[in-house]
Amino acid sequence: MANITLYELSGCPYCAKVTDKLDELGIEYDSIEVPRAHGERTEVEEVSGQTGVPVIIDEEHGVDGMAESSDIVAYLEETYGV
Repeated sequence: MANITLYELSGCPYCAKVTDKLDELGIEYDSIEVPRAHGERTEVEEVSGQTGVPVIIDEEHGVDGMAESSDIVAYLEETYGV
C-alpha cells in the first residue's frame, strides 16, 4: 500500500496537475475517485473538511487532507523532489 492517497475526479484538470507531478517524481499512490456531485463526496469531506478535489493524505509525513493543487504540487516537490 502506498503512503499517499489521492482523492480525485476523472477529467479534473487540477487533479491531472497533481497526478502528473506524482508520476514525474515516481511516487506510488492510491487513487480514490470521488462522485461528480459535491453532495455525495462525504469521504473526502470527512478527510479535508471540504468537497473539492484534489486532496491528498501522506501518512508518512503526517499530512491529512491537503487540498489545492498548487499547494499539493509544491509540497510534493519540496518533500519528494531531488
